[in-house]
Amino acid sequence: MEFKKLFIPGPTMVHPDVLAKMATPMIGHRSKDASDLQRRITEKMRKLMFTSGKIVLSTSSGTGLMEGAIRNATAKRAMVFSIGAFGDRWHELAKFNGIEADIHRETDGHPTMPATVDKYLSMGKYDVVTITHNETSVGIMNPIEGIAEVIRKYPDIVWLVDCVSSLAGAKVEVDKLGIDICITSSQKALALPPGLALASVSKKAEERFEKVGNVGYYFDIKNLIKYIDKKDHQYSSTPSLSHMFALDFQLDRIEKEGLENRFIRHIEMAEFMIEWANKYFKVFCTPGFESMTVTCIANTRNINVADLNKELGKLKMQISNGYGDLKDKTFRIAHMGELNMDDMLEVTGAIEDILKLK
Repeated sequence: MEFKKLFIPGPTMVHPDVLAKMATPMIGHRSKDASDLQRRITEKMRKLMFTSGKIVLSTSSGTGLMEGAIRNATAKRAMVFSIGAFGDRWHELAKFNGIEADIHRETDGHPTMPATVDKYLSMGKYDVVTITHNETSVGIMNPIEGIAEVIRKYPDIVWLVDCVSSLAGAKVEVDKLGIDICITSSQKALALPPGLALASVSKKAEERFEKVGNVGYYFDIKNLIKYIDKKDHQYSSTPSLSHMFALDFQLDRIEKEGLENRFIRHIEMAEFMIEWANKYFKVFCTPGFESMTVTCIANTRNINVADLNKELGKLKMQISNGYGDLKDKTFRIAHMGELNMDDMLEVTGAIEDILKLK
């Protein structure tokens, strides 16, 4: 089977040694070995997320824990700040679960600014806020540090952050920022196969869970935590042990690279892609808020993105078209996970040759 080098916002490339760990022979999910495996993952994820909070995992996409988070944490009303399709998803999850929620949707290409968050929270209507840290549909990384300063003014707010496409590619200091539930997925910057979601949970979030009570079963984070505590790092349902073997190994690889080195590598790739995109096209989002893991490029030359991808496919590479309504109006080139500067030079050089860019 022939493989393409993926420059899409997920799934991302997986190192062969990590893939091989998926074939590790099974162990009993109620065994001491399973507890030890999950305990190791918890300790390593705490380092990566800069947190002392509880760590939960789910055999699902990130959307599963997003659904559980907004359902578990909302006692009164949620305020959703959206800058794209995945921010909108928070609101959809609230609506489909019968949760009272409002949404502020920015124009495509614009970030959520701290002043906007402050404006809504000052009304006193909300006890939950959701933010998308990195929105892959428009290539924006929200100013999470500034937003954190605002949220500190409102101690009753439980803050849910979608870090699915940023964690392990950008530095997210969960405890320093005051994030109550920080959610990520395996298939983005963590560079694992899709199928596993993880989240950190603060003590404030746990207290809110107790107030809200039981909601659902599989994605009830409160019950997940209680089971982990009671059964010494085991889960109420059978987890994907294969993903856990691979994650345990991949977190060792990340530690070996060095967290700061990993973040710097992603910054360097992003800076290169931003400069390249502005040279030949134009970066889609507001300058200064560009994503560190995927660049969304305005299709100023009116190229046929599908045809470009066909030609790249002949070279065993793949980029991504625009998302939703932005299809063909934009295209996206990811730079996360296992990719490095040589890869960015390879894909941009190929695009220059195919399109005869000058």
